[in-house]
Amino acid sequence: MDHAIELSNVSYRASPTFEIRNLDLTVPYGSIYGFLGPNGSGKTTTIRLAMGHLRADAGRIEVLGTEIPRESPRALLRTGYVPERPHLYRQLTIREALWLHSGYYRTWDVSRAEELLAGFNLREDQRISSLSKGQVGQFLFVLVISQRPELLILDEPTDGLDPIVRKQVLSALLGYVADTGATVFISSHLVHELERICDWVGVLDKGSLVAELPMESFKAGIKRLRVTNAPASADDAPFIVLLRENTDPVSGVETWLVRGWKNAMTQYFDGVGASVREVVHLDLEEAFVELLASARETPSGI
Repeated sequence: MDHAIELSNVSYRASPTFEIRNLDLTVPYGSIYGFLGPNGSGKTTTIRLAMGHLRADAGRIEVLGTEIPRESPRALLRTGYVPERPHLYRQLTIREALWLHSGYYRTWDVSRAEELLAGFNLREDQRISSLSKGQVGQFLFVLVISQRPELLILDEPTDGLDPIVRKQVLSALLGYVADTGATVFISSHLVHELERICDWVGVLDKGSLVAELPMESFKAGIKRLRVTNAPASADDAPFIVLLRENTDPVSGVETWLVRGWKNAMTQYFDGVGASVREVVHLDLEEAFVELLASARETPSGI
């Protein structure tokens, strides 16, 4: 198996007004995969399907080479999960919660747990109910990293945390990945955060995957072009035209959003009697927003 997570043609009707439709998604082993999408796009539903918390209406799901949900227990023993809404017994102390959690995992690393607690300035006698939101976020990372998982599935793990705590937990995550080569599947709406840590990206919108590719290809390949004397059709272009707008009818300048761009492709415009006046480089957040806009302009998808 080349993929830690693989969804093939998965469909799930969550409500009369929303569904996951024919979703194909692949997370390579050893990658840090950023799962992007606006609120309500289906990110948490997709994660719950992959975890076996929901049963798909159609399609196939495999996690760490095991079929989900039929073999979910085998996959979950090797998976660390931080849900969007934490589930902790608030009446327990940190010491008691660690003891309870460690009983489920033969791979539990006591020394790692102690090291992380010290790094986060968490005391074992603190009761869960007394922890701040940031401390709860830190403790969740203590729990999932200490079980030494092969795969970490993180659903908005830094949502609502202050910048200092976000930096701490992401540093702990990256340190663990560097030590073990674990795979990470992380959902977040903090696009700039994922840009710094991820090497793969998938973009979900309205239950459909809009794009999935290496992060560098995503950032390097999506550009905004200013084109003069644009051809009526670009069907034979060596790149994919996601969106084109006649932004300046007087001068005849069009704005094109393209995917798969390389600098040598300016030759295409020379061959059709057009020219590229400007190539605008987009950061990840700009590319993400433009990609969603273009997908919604094209009902059949990209």
